[in-house]
Amino acid sequence: MFGSEEEPPAPSAALLPYGVKFSGADDEDLLKALQDTSTLHRLRQEPPPDGEGLVRRAEADLRRLPEALSGYGYYAGQVAIRVDGVAVGGEASLAPAARAAERARNRALVPVRIALDPGPLYTLRSITVRDVRGRPFTAEVLPARVTRVDDEVPARSATVLAREARIVDRFRSLGHPFARVVSRDPVVDDAAHVMDVTFTVDPGPLAGLGAVALSGTEAIDPAVVRSFIYAEPGDPYSPKAIADIRRSVAKVEGLGSVRVREAHALDAEGNLPIFVEVTERERNLIGVSARYSTVDGPGIRAYYANRNLFGGGETLRIDADIYYLGNDLYATQRKLAGIDSNGLGGRLSATFVKPALWGTRNDLVANLFAGREAQQSYVADAVGGTVGIRHRFSDTFFAQVGVDGQAGRSQDALGKVDYRLVGVPVSVSYDSTDNLLDPTEGVRITASATPYAGFLGSDPSIFVAKAQGSTYYAFDDEAKYILAGRVGFGSISGARLEDIPANIRFFAGGGGSVRGFAYRTLGPRGPFNLPVGGRSLLEASVEARIKVTDTIGVVPFFDAGTAFAGSLPDLDERIRYAAGIGLRYYTGIGPIRVDLAFPLDRIKGNHERPVALYISLGQAF
Repeated sequence: MFGSEEEPPAPSAALLPYGVKFSGADDEDLLKALQDTSTLHRLRQEPPPDGEGLVRRAEADLRRLPEALSGYGYYAGQVAIRVDGVAVGGEASLAPAARAAERARNRALVPVRIALDPGPLYTLRSITVRDVRGRPFTAEVLPARVTRVDDEVPARSATVLAREARIVDRFRSLGHPFARVVSRDPVVDDAAHVMDVTFTVDPGPLAGLGAVALSGTEAIDPAVVRSFIYAEPGDPYSPKAIADIRRSVAKVEGLGSVRVREAHALDAEGNLPIFVEVTERERNLIGVSARYSTVDGPGIRAYYANRNLFGGGETLRIDADIYYLGNDLYATQRKLAGIDSNGLGGRLSATFVKPALWGTRNDLVANLFAGREAQQSYVADAVGGTVGIRHRFSDTFFAQVGVDGQAGRSQDALGKVDYRLVGVPVSVSYDSTDNLLDPTEGVRITASATPYAGFLGSDPSIFVAKAQGSTYYAFDDEAKYILAGRVGFGSISGARLEDIPANIRFFAGGGGSVRGFAYRTLGPRGPFNLPVGGRSLLEASVEARIKVTDTIGVVPFFDAGTAFAGSLPDLDERIRYAAGIGLRYYTGIGPIRVDLAFPLDRIKGNHERPVALYISLGQAF
C-alpha cells in the first residue's frame, strides 16, 4: 500500500533465492520499464532450484534489457550482470556464475547486480511518409504539421508508434477507413545520436458511409433510435462521423451503452456499412442533488423520471426543488418594503418529451410548473406551462416553437404585479461541444424570442428576447490548457419596468452569472436600495481551465455584467466586475467545482460580501 519493497524468500536448501539491484538508471520511468522487462526482477519471489536456473534468467535479461533501453531512446546502451561478483556473458561464463550462486545455498541471498549504462539519449530527427510506390504524398493530403518533429524529441518506440497512429488517423479522416502502415523503417545514426523514420502507407479505397444496421432495441421502438442517426448512406466517411453517430444515439435517455462498429469490407456501392449495437437502461430513475453558496444559500432537488413511458422513448420527469436564502442580507429591507417573504422558495414541475413523432425528427415537449420564487429582493408565486414542437436538424442544431402561458403575482420594492402571460416562444440551439459538463472544444449558442401579445390575453403585453453563447479552445492535444468564454444578452420591450413582473425582469449576479455577487441582485436599484431588475442584460465571463494532474485542476476566472433599466444595454451605466480562482476535481461523471470569487468594485450599502464560495457539479458554463 505504501510502496515498500516486498521481502524476498528466505534462504533454503531446496531453492536459491536472490536479491537483485539495479544501478545506473536515474530516470524513474526508465527504471520501471527495465524492471518490468527483467526476468530476474519479475520472478524474484519465485527463486530457481539451482544456480544454473538463476544464470539462465540473467542470460535472458542480457538480451531483453538492451531492447528496453532502445525502446526509451538509448540505442547505445550497455547492460552488465554479475552474480555474486561473477560477470554473466557468453557460454564460458555460465558455469562459473552458477557455481558462485550455489555458494550461497541455505545461508544467504545470492547477490545479483544489474549495471546499466544508458549512454546518450537519441532524438527523432525526421519522419518521411511515402506511398506503396515510394512516392511522397502531397501537402494537401499530408500537411507538414502531421510529420513535423520538434527539437529534442526522444526517439522512443512509443513516440514512433504514436506518430504512426497519427498518420493513419489523418488518412482515415480523409475518408480512407482501411488506411494502414505497410512498413516502418527506422534508421539510427550513431554518430549524430538521431533517428530517421520512413513510413510506407497504403491509404486504401476512399469510402462513404453505408447503411446503418441497428440491433439491441427491445422495449424502445427502433424508429425512435433511428431518428437520432443523422448520417445518410453516401455521406463522407470519417472517424468523427462514426463518433457523431454514437453521441447522437446516446441522447436517447432510455438507452444505456451504445457501440458503433465498422464493417471489414465495403459494399457494392463503395460505402462502409455501419453497425449500431445498443442496450437499454432501467425505465425508472430517482435522484437527489444538493447545492450550496455562501451568498445564495443551500438548496436541494429531488426528481423521478421514467425513460420509456409508453415504449416510444418517451420521458416523464417530475422535479421538486426547495431552497433557502440562508444568511439573507436583504431581509430587513424587504420587511421595510412590505414584501412578505421568509426566504423559502420552491418549485414543482413535470416535463414530458415524446421524441420522433411518427418516426420524424420532430419531438413533442411539454412542461407544467408551480412554485414560489423567493429572491433577495422579491417574491413571486406562479403557475404555468409550455407545449412545443422541437425539430432536430442535426445532432448539434435544433429549433423549437410552441405556446407558453403563466399567471401569478410578484412583489418587490416597486409594488405588486398581478400578471397573465400568453406567448409564442421561438428558440434555436446549437451545440458542437464535446462534453456536456466539461467541454474542451466547440461552441454553444442559444437564442429565444417570445412575444407575449395583448391580443393573446397577455397583461402586460411584452416582447422578451434572450441569447447566450460560449466557446472553448484547447491549447494542447491532451486538453490540459483550455480557454473558455461566455457572453449573455437579454431584452424586454413593450412595457414600463414597474409593470413587468419582477421574476420576468433581468438580474445579474450568482454562480452562473457574475460570481461573487448574490444571485439576481445586480442591476437597477429601487426604494430601500433593493434590486429591482432591468429590462436588458449584458454579461460575460472568461476562464483559463488548467489541469495540474489528471484529476485536479485550477481555474482563474473573470466575470463582468449587470442589468440595465432600458430595453437595450447602456454601456454608460456601471458594469460590475469580479475575479476569482477555482478548484476542479475531475470524476467520471464530471468535474466537481469549487469557486472562490471576489467582487472587484463593491458598493457601500449594497450588502455585497468581499468573497463568495460556490460548490457544485460541472463547469460554470
